Amino acid sequence: MGSFSITLDLPHEPATLFRYLAEPRNRPEWQSSLRAVADVDEGEPHAGMQWRDITKVGIKPHMQLTELTPFRTIAELGTWHGVDGLLTLRFLKTGEGTRLTAEGRVIGRGPFAVAAAVAGRLAPATIEADLRRASDALASR
Repeated sequence: MGSFSITLDLPHEPATLFRYLAEPRNRPEWQSSLRAVADVDEGEPHAGMQWRDITKVGIKPHMQLTELTPFRTIAELGTWHGVDGLLTLRFLKTGEGTRLTAEGRVIGRGPFAVAAAVAGRLAPATIEADLRRASDALASR
């Protein structure tokens, strides 16, 4: 199991950043591993909302928002065969924008344990780069 925590200061108001990151349909714009999202539940983002990520390498994890507290917290669970990925984003208003903390864990079972451990080691750098990409995408809107 690989756990991680990263913190970034981004130049956007918490509400703006939260709305953008909570919407699964925005993910291909900023999440480097994604080609697309599919089967997104209808409506605005809400706890329990589900979809499928379609990754560039062909893996299609089932995703679910497990917690959505406006402008404060987004939590999600991704599952694919013997791997679970948990990610929580916490938003804190600062004078310059938002302090965003991403906490996560990758859990692998059986033959997927080694792959999950490797993914857990790579996750912090990948997630940090993706969140910076999201910030850049918001800045260009």
